[in-house]
Amino acid sequence: MEYYFKTIESLVGKLTLVASEHGLSAVLWEKDNIERTGIGFGLEAIHHPILIETEKQLNEYFARERKIFSIKLDFIGTAFQKQVWEALLTIPFGETRTYGQIARQIGNPDAVRAVGGAANKNPIPIIAPCHRVIGATGKLVGFGGGIANKTILLDIEKTFRQTSIWE
Repeated sequence: MEYYFKTIESLVGKLTLVASEHGLSAVLWEKDNIERTGIGFGLEAIHHPILIETEKQLNEYFARERKIFSIKLDFIGTAFQKQVWEALLTIPFGETRTYGQIARQIGNPDAVRAVGGAANKNPIPIIAPCHRVIGATGKLVGFGGGIANKTILLDIEKTFRQTSIWE
């Protein structure tokens, strides 16, 4: 499968957006280890329509003008990982869930550690909001982009413009 990439500047540093012909496949952090997701960059394509739309929607999110992303996603992972990543998409904007809550949501309450591992390998952070998953004690734990970026993302959602027309 061919992949295409574009690197953008953001509130949380440089992000590399990666798309396939089926949708957005990855949002990679500036110092991301490619082994974390197993998805390579592919060909640079700054005018690829999925990458342009992803950049636009991320910019709106960082400007506190977008709560919901409407980008077609192409998750690459195991069946279990995809199940966890789909569960992440159900966490409402501005709310958090624990790893245990996600494990129960997917019908596997004993898989708390496995849910954490899948969340850590989430190839499409921010859009599939693994930053909204916290530890059982309420602490911010385990985030591929670093705890500082997790804090920034949660703060964006906490301080979202209440009068925004973007949904």
